[in-house]
Amino acid sequence: MAWQGLAAEFLQVPAVTRAYTAACVLTTAAVQLELLSPFQLYFNPHLVFRKFQVWRLVTNFLFFGPLGFSFFFNMLFVFRYCRMLEEGSFRGRTADFVFMFLFGGVVMTLLGLLGSLFFLGQALVAMLVYVWSRRSPRVRVNFFGLVTFQAPFLPWALMGFSLLLGNSILVDLLGIAVGHIYYFLEDVFPNQPGGKRLLLTPGFLKLLLDAPAEDPNYLPLPEEQPGPHLPPPQQ
Repeated sequence: MAWQGLAAEFLQVPAVTRAYTAACVLTTAAVQLELLSPFQLYFNPHLVFRKFQVWRLVTNFLFFGPLGFSFFFNMLFVFRYCRMLEEGSFRGRTADFVFMFLFGGVVMTLLGLLGSLFFLGQALVAMLVYVWSRRSPRVRVNFFGLVTFQAPFLPWALMGFSLLLGNSILVDLLGIAVGHIYYFLEDVFPNQPGGKRLLLTPGFLKLLLDAPAEDPNYLPLPEEQPGPHLPPPQQ
């Protein structure tokens, strides 16, 4: 019964968060069971572009290392902040949310070439946390019950905590940088004099992923919301 309750609760999670979290957990489980090797998953430009092992462009975002504290820590933040973004500022905008993942993944991959980074999942987590924190500037975050601060400081606190765990902060810095690029292009530049939106979600993604009649997260535009039908003015 407990497993059925957990399964039912998991199915209530928005689709993108559910899919990404499940993919990360299943990938790690496959490595633990020795069905896969990390050497089959890491990003290697030579194997991608010369041997056409294109799956590495995706799998390097899904593996967070062996089971342990670092893995569960990352999964907690993936699930929490990915879900809050999808249920918050991306509510009813599944295509835009997927496009943010695609944009972040492409930019991280290009920048990762410069730093010889093999796994970029942690950078993607840092990007999600950064975007959420900048869109929730007045929210106060309690960091493991130790200290409380405003949301915009959270990405830097996570980077410091990652350093304590012995991880390279280069990956976190990459995620923060890409998160800032996305935030600037999506939230800041369009509101500047002469600015406009440069990140336009492709139409095929909207056709494929945005189904207002079926999406429980869909928020109708003001003109679509039902309201009182007033009689025409008297002549």
